[in-house]
Amino acid sequence: MTTTLITGANRGLGYETARRLVEAGHTVYVGARDPQRGKQAADELGAHYLPLDVTSDESVDAAAEQLTELDVLINNAGIPGPFKEARDLTADEFHQVFDLNVYGPVRMIHRFLPLLERSANPVIVNVSSGLGSIAAAVQADAIDTVPVWVPAPAYGASKAALNMLTVQYAKQLPNLRINSVDPGYTATDFNGRTGYQTVEEGADIIVRLAMIDKDGPTAEYLSLHGTIPW
Repeated sequence: MTTTLITGANRGLGYETARRLVEAGHTVYVGARDPQRGKQAADELGAHYLPLDVTSDESVDAAAEQLTELDVLINNAGIPGPFKEARDLTADEFHQVFDLNVYGPVRMIHRFLPLLERSANPVIVNVSSGLGSIAAAVQADAIDTVPVWVPAPAYGASKAALNMLTVQYAKQLPNLRINSVDPGYTATDFNGRTGYQTVEEGADIIVRLAMIDKDGPTAEYLSLHGTIPW
Protein backbone atom coordinates (compact mmCIF):
# COMPACT_ATOMS: atom_id res chain seq x y z
CA MET A 1 0.00 0.00 0.00
CA THR A 2 1.34 3.42 -1.00
CA THR A 3 1.01 6.18 1.60
CA THR A 4 0.62 9.67 0.17
CA LEU A 5 0.45 13.09 1.83
CA ILE A 6 -0.96 16.05 -0.10
CA THR A 7 -0.72 19.59 1.25
CA GLY A 8 -3.63 21.94 0.63
CA ALA A 9 -5.81 18.98 -0.31
CA ASN A 10 -9.22 20.11 0.93
CA ARG A 11 -10.20 21.68 -2.41
CA GLY A 12 -9.22 22.24 -6.04
CA LEU A 13 -6.31 20.36 -7.54
CA GLY A 14 -5.29 18.88 -4.20
CA TYR A 15 -8.76 17.47 -3.62
CA GLU A 16 -9.02 15.99 -7.11
CA THR A 17 -5.53 14.51 -6.84
CA ALA A 18 -6.48 12.92 -3.52
CA ARG A 19 -9.66 11.50 -5.02
CA ARG A 20 -7.79 9.91 -7.91
CA LEU A 21 -5.06 8.45 -5.72
CA VAL A 22 -7.55 7.00 -3.24
CA GLU A 23 -9.26 5.44 -6.24
CA ALA A 24 -5.88 4.03 -7.32
CA GLY A 25 -5.45 2.36 -3.93
CA HIS A 26 -3.23 4.87 -2.10
CA THR A 27 -3.66 5.58 1.59
CA VAL A 28 -4.04 9.36 1.33
CA TYR A 29 -3.56 12.00 4.01
CA VAL A 30 -5.34 15.28 3.33
CA GLY A 31 -3.18 18.06 4.73
CA ALA A 32 -5.22 21.20 5.48
CA ARG A 33 -5.15 24.14 7.86
CA ASP A 34 -8.89 24.35 8.40
CA PRO A 35 -10.06 21.38 10.53
CA GLN A 36 -13.67 21.57 9.41
CA ARG A 37 -12.86 21.67 5.69
CA GLY A 38 -10.04 19.17 6.04
CA LYS A 39 -12.17 16.60 7.90
CA GLN A 40 -15.07 17.06 5.50
CA ALA A 41 -12.81 16.55 2.48
CA ALA A 42 -11.18 13.48 4.00
CA ASP A 43 -14.57 11.95 4.85
CA GLU A 44 -15.85 12.57 1.32
CA LEU A 45 -12.72 11.07 -0.22
CA GLY A 46 -12.24 8.08 2.04
CA ALA A 47 -8.92 9.58 3.11
CA HIS A 48 -7.37 10.68 6.43
CA TYR A 49 -7.30 14.27 7.67
CA LEU A 50 -3.95 15.62 8.85
CA PRO A 51 -3.89 19.06 10.52
CA LEU A 52 -1.19 20.94 8.65
CA ASP A 53 -0.09 24.53 8.15
CA VAL A 54 3.04 24.49 6.00
CA THR A 55 3.97 28.01 7.13
CA SER A 56 4.44 26.76 10.70
CA ASP A 57 7.40 24.67 11.85
CA GLU A 58 5.37 23.52 14.85
CA SER A 59 2.46 22.38 12.70
CA VAL A 60 4.71 20.50 10.26
CA ASP A 61 6.55 18.84 13.16
CA ALA A 62 3.27 17.77 14.76
CA ALA A 63 2.00 16.38 11.46
CA ALA A 64 5.18 14.35 10.96
CA GLU A 65 4.80 12.83 14.40
CA GLN A 66 1.46 11.35 13.35
CA LEU A 67 2.85 9.33 10.44
CA THR A 68 4.99 6.21 10.63
CA GLU A 69 5.49 5.79 6.88
CA LEU A 70 5.36 7.89 3.73
CA ASP A 71 5.96 7.06 0.08
CA VAL A 72 4.70 10.11 -1.80
CA LEU A 73 4.76 13.78 -0.78
CA ILE A 74 2.82 16.22 -2.95
CA ASN A 75 3.63 19.85 -2.19
CA ASN A 76 0.43 21.39 -3.53
CA ALA A 77 -0.43 24.16 -1.05
CA GLY A 78 0.14 27.64 -2.44
CA ILE A 79 -1.22 31.14 -2.87
CA PRO A 80 -1.20 33.43 -5.93
CA GLY A 81 -0.24 36.55 -4.04
CA PRO A 82 -1.02 40.04 -5.31
CA PHE A 83 -1.44 40.71 -9.02
CA LYS A 84 0.42 44.01 -9.09
CA GLU A 85 2.93 45.90 -11.15
CA ALA A 86 6.50 45.76 -9.84
CA ARG A 87 6.49 49.37 -8.62
CA ASP A 88 3.61 48.60 -6.25
CA LEU A 89 4.97 45.40 -4.67
CA THR A 90 6.50 45.34 -1.21
CA ALA A 91 8.93 42.92 0.38
CA ASP A 92 6.25 41.92 2.90
CA GLU A 93 4.00 40.80 0.05
CA PHE A 94 6.81 38.74 -1.45
CA HIS A 95 7.56 37.23 1.94
CA GLN A 96 3.98 36.03 2.40
CA VAL A 97 3.99 34.30 -0.99
CA PHE A 98 7.42 32.73 -0.52
CA ASP A 99 6.57 31.56 2.98
CA LEU A 100 3.83 29.30 1.63
CA ASN A 101 5.02 28.52 -1.91
CA VAL A 102 8.73 28.01 -1.24
CA TYR A 103 9.51 27.76 2.47
CA GLY A 104 6.46 25.51 2.90
CA PRO A 105 7.86 22.76 0.64
CA VAL A 106 11.29 23.23 2.27
CA ARG A 107 9.72 22.63 5.70
CA MET A 108 7.84 19.62 4.42
CA ILE A 109 10.78 17.97 2.72
CA HIS A 110 13.11 18.64 5.64
CA ARG A 111 10.73 17.12 8.18
CA PHE A 112 9.32 14.22 6.14
CA LEU A 113 12.54 13.17 4.42
CA PRO A 114 13.42 10.54 7.07
CA LEU A 115 10.09 8.80 6.38
CA LEU A 116 10.49 9.08 2.62
CA GLU A 117 13.99 7.63 2.72
CA ARG A 118 12.61 4.49 4.38
CA SER A 119 10.24 3.94 1.45
CA ALA A 120 11.04 1.47 -1.31
CA ASN A 121 9.82 4.01 -3.89
CA PRO A 122 9.96 7.56 -2.51
CA VAL A 123 8.46 10.32 -4.65
CA ILE A 124 8.08 14.09 -4.27
CA VAL A 125 5.86 16.12 -6.57
CA ASN A 126 6.23 19.90 -6.35
CA VAL A 127 3.20 21.61 -7.87
CA SER A 128 4.66 24.51 -9.80
CA SER A 129 3.23 26.59 -12.65
CA GLY A 130 4.07 27.57 -16.19
CA LEU A 131 4.50 31.07 -14.75
CA GLY A 132 7.61 29.74 -13.01
CA SER A 133 9.29 29.19 -16.38
CA ILE A 134 11.86 31.91 -17.04
CA ALA A 135 12.06 30.78 -20.66
CA ALA A 136 8.32 31.26 -21.11
CA ALA A 137 8.48 34.70 -19.52
CA VAL A 138 11.33 35.78 -21.79
CA GLN A 139 10.34 34.11 -25.07
CA ALA A 140 6.77 34.55 -26.23
CA ASP A 141 6.81 31.28 -28.17
CA ALA A 142 8.66 29.16 -25.59
CA ILE A 143 5.49 27.56 -24.28
CA ASP A 144 1.95 27.93 -25.56
CA THR A 145 -0.05 26.41 -22.70
CA VAL A 146 0.23 29.23 -20.16
CA PRO A 147 -0.21 33.00 -20.28
CA VAL A 148 3.11 34.51 -21.36
CA TRP A 149 2.67 37.63 -19.30
CA VAL A 150 0.75 38.00 -16.05
CA PRO A 151 1.58 40.78 -13.58
CA ALA A 152 2.31 38.40 -10.68
CA PRO A 153 6.02 38.84 -9.94
CA ALA A 154 5.83 37.29 -6.46
CA TYR A 155 3.97 34.19 -7.66
CA GLY A 156 6.15 33.66 -10.72
CA ALA A 157 9.34 34.17 -8.73
CA SER A 158 8.16 31.74 -6.04
CA LYS A 159 7.47 29.03 -8.59
CA ALA A 160 10.82 29.61 -10.30
CA ALA A 161 12.43 29.20 -6.88
CA LEU A 162 10.43 26.01 -6.30
CA ASN A 163 11.70 24.67 -9.62
CA MET A 164 15.30 25.27 -8.57
CA LEU A 165 14.61 23.51 -5.28
CA THR A 166 13.34 20.54 -7.27
CA VAL A 167 16.60 20.28 -9.22
CA GLN A 168 18.85 20.88 -6.23
CA TYR A 169 17.06 18.30 -4.08
CA ALA A 170 16.86 15.75 -6.89
CA LYS A 171 20.61 15.99 -7.49
CA GLN A 172 21.38 15.59 -3.79
CA LEU A 173 18.81 12.84 -3.20
CA PRO A 174 19.25 10.44 -6.12
CA ASN A 175 17.27 7.69 -4.40
CA LEU A 176 14.11 9.83 -4.61
CA ARG A 177 12.12 10.81 -7.68
CA ILE A 178 11.57 14.59 -7.36
CA ASN A 179 9.85 16.62 -10.06
CA SER A 180 8.05 19.91 -10.66
CA VAL A 181 4.74 19.85 -12.50
CA ASP A 182 2.66 22.48 -14.24
CA PRO A 183 -1.04 21.57 -14.02
CA GLY A 184 -1.93 24.25 -16.57
CA TYR A 185 -4.43 27.07 -16.24
CA THR A 186 -7.14 25.22 -14.34
CA ALA A 187 -10.51 26.55 -13.20
CA THR A 188 -10.29 26.52 -9.40
CA ASP A 189 -10.98 28.92 -6.52
CA PHE A 190 -7.26 29.74 -6.73
CA ASN A 191 -7.86 31.87 -9.85
CA GLY A 192 -11.54 32.68 -9.45
CA ARG A 193 -12.41 29.77 -11.77
CA THR A 194 -11.07 31.63 -14.81
CA GLY A 195 -8.92 28.74 -16.03
CA TYR A 196 -9.66 27.03 -19.33
CA GLN A 197 -9.00 23.49 -18.02
CA THR A 198 -11.18 21.40 -15.76
CA VAL A 199 -9.83 20.36 -12.37
CA GLU A 200 -9.78 16.77 -13.65
CA GLU A 201 -7.49 17.81 -16.51
CA GLY A 202 -5.30 19.88 -14.21
CA ALA A 203 -4.78 17.03 -11.77
CA ASP A 204 -3.71 14.57 -14.49
CA ILE A 205 -0.01 15.45 -14.46
CA ILE A 206 0.14 15.53 -10.64
CA VAL A 207 -1.41 12.06 -10.42
CA ARG A 208 0.84 10.72 -13.16
CA LEU A 209 4.03 11.90 -11.43
CA ALA A 210 2.77 10.69 -8.03
CA MET A 211 2.54 7.17 -9.41
CA ILE A 212 5.96 6.79 -11.04
CA ASP A 213 8.29 3.99 -10.03
CA LYS A 214 12.03 3.93 -9.40
CA ASP A 215 12.70 4.13 -13.14
CA GLY A 216 10.60 7.27 -13.51
CA PRO A 217 11.88 10.77 -14.23
CA THR A 218 13.55 13.00 -11.69
CA ALA A 219 14.74 16.63 -11.73
CA GLU A 220 12.24 17.42 -14.49
CA TYR A 221 9.64 20.13 -15.11
CA LEU A 222 6.64 18.52 -16.75
CA SER A 223 3.12 19.15 -17.98
CA LEU A 224 0.71 16.93 -19.87
CA HIS A 225 2.18 18.43 -23.03
CA GLY A 226 5.72 17.33 -22.20
CA THR A 227 8.82 18.95 -20.77
CA ILE A 228 8.59 22.66 -19.95
CA PRO A 229 11.64 24.88 -20.52
CA TRP A 230 13.08 26.08 -17.25
